[in-house]
Amino acid sequence: MSEDKPTGEVLIVTGMSGAGRSTAANALEDLGWYVVDNLPPQMLRPLMQLTQFAGSTLPKIAAVVDVRGRDLFAELPAVTQSLRDSGRVRVLFLDASDDVLVRRFESVRRPHPLQGDGTIVDGIRRERAMLAPIRESADVVVDTSSSNVHQLSMRTVELFADENAARHTITIMSFGFKYGLPPDADLVADMRFLPNPYWDPSLRALTGQDPLVREFVLAQPGATEFLEAYAVALRPVIEGYQRENKRHSVIAIGCTGGKHRSVVSVGELAERLENVPGVAVRVKHRDLGRE
Repeated sequence: MSEDKPTGEVLIVTGMSGAGRSTAANALEDLGWYVVDNLPPQMLRPLMQLTQFAGSTLPKIAAVVDVRGRDLFAELPAVTQSLRDSGRVRVLFLDASDDVLVRRFESVRRPHPLQGDGTIVDGIRRERAMLAPIRESADVVVDTSSSNVHQLSMRTVELFADENAARHTITIMSFGFKYGLPPDADLVADMRFLPNPYWDPSLRALTGQDPLVREFVLAQPGATEFLEAYAVALRPVIEGYQRENKRHSVIAIGCTGGKHRSVVSVGELAERLENVPGVAVRVKHRDLGRE
């Protein structure tokens, strides 16, 4: 293997049981990281080498390493220090107060992995002593005592998302009401208040992607006014989705057959939303071609 080939970034996610490792891992996965759960520390070096082989196809890896590894976990400090000397490695340590951890374990009715024949508190104390040197050397420590899962997810995104990465993806979908509502739609708009190009013989065979149909639809009273007002009304909704860490949403726009009015409207709305900060816009025409 070439020694000068750069490795991708590896983030070690560790910390107290019940502090939110799974939530952070899910948020990283949503950001495009390749997440490996419950990895023995001894496997971290082969994982880093994998990033060399994969190149740009696997640029970032997050490995969740914790006390479930039992005796193997004891080697994490030494392995981490060795990897720091040879590549791009960071450690995210998730923590929470003892009383919060106790409440979380009691709420899910599961034992602490280190409590053995003792109590949850005994397990927490053993784990905290074992993790003390790792916490001390961690690159990022996040206390989740007062955070819910959505807040922790947002904090993870703030810390580890690429600078220009979209925080929310919107799919704007055209559809035909006669084929049924899209079951995954978050918001639905109805364009049947506009005259139907279907009844114009010169436009019937065309679709909303044709300039003649677009011109016809947008020339109708209320069409442009509605699209502009709808785009403005959607902005606070999108901002709210971002605050609540809702990373994907579907805006469905319908007409009778999903061929003319809705297709034009989807394209127009996409143009009006494509420059919203932190948002990626996708366009989908569900029923185009069914007629």
